[in-house]
Amino acid sequence: MASTETKAPATAAEGDGSGDIAGLEAGLDALESRVVDRQPWLRTAASKAFPPLVAIAIVLALWQLAYHFALKPHYLLPSPVDVGRSLQQKWLEGTLLSFVWTSVSRGALGFLASVVLGTALGLIVAQVKAVRAAIGPILSGLQSLPSVAWVPAAIIWFGLSDATIYTVVLLGAVPSIANGLVAGVDQISPLYLRAGRTIGATGLAGVRHVLLPAALPGYIAGLKQGWAFSWRSLMAAELIVNAPDLGTGLGQLLEQGRELQDMSWVLSAILLILIVGIGIELLIFAPVERRVLRSRGLLVKS
Repeated sequence: MASTETKAPATAAEGDGSGDIAGLEAGLDALESRVVDRQPWLRTAASKAFPPLVAIAIVLALWQLAYHFALKPHYLLPSPVDVGRSLQQKWLEGTLLSFVWTSVSRGALGFLASVVLGTALGLIVAQVKAVRAAIGPILSGLQSLPSVAWVPAAIIWFGLSDATIYTVVLLGAVPSIANGLVAGVDQISPLYLRAGRTIGATGLAGVRHVLLPAALPGYIAGLKQGWAFSWRSLMAAELIVNAPDLGTGLGQLLEQGRELQDMSWVLSAILLILIVGIGIELLIFAPVERRVLRSRGLLVKS
């Protein structure tokens, strides 16, 4: 009887302890999880679109006020309506989409080539210490060098041709992509890489199944920056490299407006360049980045 009486409190104590542990685990799970109420997609889209629309409205209002009070002569600072009419004229002429397509196709082709070269170069620099010591600082220097600085050299090398434009795009984008991949690889835990080698993921298989997936957030950031440099380099090249057989892109359109001293034309070209750059970011890179971050638990879907 004595032994039975002494065991009963112990059993009760064990029950209380297991209950406390279960409660603690449930509390930790509650802290890690986040309950998000799903909102209708229309409300979500409206909430995301409202702030940019307000900002655009403010800019247009200030622009119209500057035009109204003649801060600059009207031929130097046209109104938003004048710029809209210029865009409408190009649209009615049937040339607007061809200008945009010429630049977008050049930018896409140059960017894809930059991705191939920048990825290969970034992997070599990240994996080979001697190569990193030799050209790592050079890559950083090339990334900070304005792309327009390459245009005179490219013209001397290739003349007024598409090769000149693509050379400037490559020299502007490749260093950014390579540096982004190197930064992503540097953030990978050594334990993760050793685990990959342990299961036989070495060589190209290790790069494909371990290295690149682990470095993906930094790599995506490098791709985004590479596209920005690619688009900027393309516009710089198109502004200077102008020949009838090259076709007319947005950069050439901007230069034609300058030659004609038509400020509405110039601002229309600037607006198109801005719209294309923002559109590529929002339609391609932003969804890819969100998907990568969500797959790693770094972003909660709302």
